[in-house]
Amino acid sequence: MYAKKIYGPTPIVESKEAFLEEVRKQLWLAGPLISVSLLQFCLQLISVMFVGHLGEVALSSASIATSFASVTGFSLLMGMASALDTLCGQSYGAKQYHMLGIHSQRAMFVLLLVCIPLALVWANTGPIPEALGQDPSISMEARTYALYMIPCVFGYGILQCQVRFLQTQSIVFPMMISSGITTVLHLVVCWILVFKSGLGSKGAALASCVSYWLNVMLLSLYIKFSPSCSKTWPGYSREALQDVLNFIRLGLPSALMVCLETWSFQMMVLLSGLLPNPALETSVLSICLNTSSTVWMIPFGLSCVVSTRISNELGAEKPQAARLALHVVLVMALTEGVVLWLVLVLIRNVWGYAYSNEAEVVTYVATMMPILATSDLIDSLQSVLSGAVRGCGWQKIRACINLRSYYLVGIPVSILLAFVAHVGGKGLWKGIICALLVQVVCFSIIMFRTNWELQTNKARERVYSSTIPVEALR
Repeated sequence: MYAKKIYGPTPIVESKEAFLEEVRKQLWLAGPLISVSLLQFCLQLISVMFVGHLGEVALSSASIATSFASVTGFSLLMGMASALDTLCGQSYGAKQYHMLGIHSQRAMFVLLLVCIPLALVWANTGPIPEALGQDPSISMEARTYALYMIPCVFGYGILQCQVRFLQTQSIVFPMMISSGITTVLHLVVCWILVFKSGLGSKGAALASCVSYWLNVMLLSLYIKFSPSCSKTWPGYSREALQDVLNFIRLGLPSALMVCLETWSFQMMVLLSGLLPNPALETSVLSICLNTSSTVWMIPFGLSCVVSTRISNELGAEKPQAARLALHVVLVMALTEGVVLWLVLVLIRNVWGYAYSNEAEVVTYVATMMPILATSDLIDSLQSVLSGAVRGCGWQKIRACINLRSYYLVGIPVSILLAFVAHVGGKGLWKGIICALLVQVVCFSIIMFRTNWELQTNKARERVYSSTIPVEALR
């Protein structure tokens, strides 16, 4: 036998065959989901890279606008849509297939409403960077860039719902193909709109809008016409407008848990501007944040895998399989984290050259890379544990843990190390490591003390309390 442990009221035996079968299932999901995350992340990155060839002012304004859009819009919509990890995942496991379409349509309706005030915020981007000390000319350029990005927010909201709808059914390869096609075409669209149309940086923002909506259209066609979605997408229904509060009760904590984490990382870059030699500190911290965000797409993909597996198994009333899924993904996350740690440490002396030719920047990046590698290793475990929490429907618990980890531990420690102990940018990032450690400890205690049989009962209650009879949809 592979392992024998007691959790909850009954002893559980996990065989080696069951463990290996779960590994196979998760690897089958992980590759495409990681690819989807990376490809979608690349859209904004490619747009900014094209703008970089237009000059420093254009690059700075596009970077500020993109960062502002991520903090105020994309992270919020991603968080709210992650409520579908629980609702759609458990409904699919319970074989209430028609409810996946209802939950997804309800989520789209709510997210599109949320996009309206977000669009108004983006339209007034200029004064905010200026109030934070940015050059007025850069702030106005950032406002223009954000204005042309407004259609993105609506497409992104729908796209996140579509991704969760398909992900919870383990339909991942069509998403990977759609994202791949979109990313390749995005290169062409960016080149045409930035350089050939004369739109400059505005063309890069419009290219992002075109690409997001293209991805939405491709997935919409697949969902509409694919036999794989015939049971789960019953067509648009007025029933989706009912029980909206049920989605909001789960969606708001989901959004909060993502935003609290995203905002804390962005705050590190802002705080770096208050250190001695702010130009160097901000440049290096920005490089570290960009590197960390890219690397994070791998554990984020694993996080989506485990939320899907756990929610499906709880909905199917298989608590032992849900527990096994957690054990398997932790092994995978630890392995991935150690490999990435080794890679980042080995390339520490050359990685800075990817962003700068300044010897001072390259040297500083080299000293930061072991710290960054350690944070990414811990973040791998934190991400998959967070995915398990989403699969169980514990978004409120995760939001509370994130709030305390980052704002009661992480940021205060960062400030003490950076400004009192004079450790500088290293101190800011070490504070983040402290927050990640607190998260891992808290999530580990919660997950390994979980009564999975009880969670199965709660999943059944959640599924059937929101179930609409199929006849009502006809």
